[in-house]
This record gives sequence, C-alpha cells and structure tokens, in this order.
Amino acid sequence: MATYPYGRFRYEVEIDGIAAGGFSEVTGFDASIDVMEYREGDMVQTPMKIPGLKKYGNITLKKGLADSRALYDWLDEGVTGEVNRKTITITLLDATKTAVASWRVINAWPIKYTAPDFNATSSEVAVESLEIAHEGMTRES
Repeated sequence: MATYPYGRFRYEVEIDGIAAGGFSEVTGFDASIDVMEYREGDMVQTPMKIPGLKKYGNITLKKGLADSRALYDWLDEGVTGEVNRKTITITLLDATKTAVASWRVINAWPIKYTAPDFNATSSEVAVESLEIAHEGMTRES
C-alpha cells in the first residue's frame, strides 16, 4: 500500500491551548545548530567540528483581518508593558481532519505586527501578520 505525503494546507493553530482562528499562512519553522571549528597545533589538515549555538527562526502568522484584535493586542502588551510569552501549537491535519503531526513552540512572543496594505483597485482580502520570536520548538507527533 502506497503512503502519500500530507498536504500543507490543512492545519490548526493554538495559542496557550486556545484555538487561535484560521490563519492563511504559517511560515518560518526552522531550527539550526551553528558549527564551530577547532584546531589544535598538531591537526595538520582538517579541523575538528563541534556543535555551537542552537538557533530557531522567527515564525510568521498571517490571517485575514476580522473583528478580533487578539494578535495586535498581544504585541501591544509588550510595547506598553511586559512581554507576555506563550506556547503555540501548530497541528497538521489529514483529509479527515485528524491530527497527524504537531509542533510545540515554547516561550513565544510577538516582535512585529504588520497591518494590511490597502488598495482601492484590488479585490483581495486585507491580511494582517504577526512575527513571533521563540526559544525552541519540539515535534510532538
């Protein structure tokens, strides 16, 4: 029996365990480990490579602008007061809307909010975006 890969268009986003609404795009999932090279005096040709800092890319959430101010208000809390860190869970769903993979993003907080661009000659949806920094992600399933 053939196994087919899952589509990337059916997913859910939760912030601190609460459904965060429909996002049209979630991007920026990545993790990397810097490589440090180390060479001792008697190492003639190839330096030793050892792991360095672990880094996580910022995640961007995009959605059509609606009545909710939740994304903007989360950023505004940090601008006017203390940064509020949250846990974000992104879950990939199959055709029957069953969870097939899930990523948990820890200690996430907004670093940039972008309001929609406006154009009177366009018929596109107004899209807002929120860029989020975080301190790590794990694949839960």
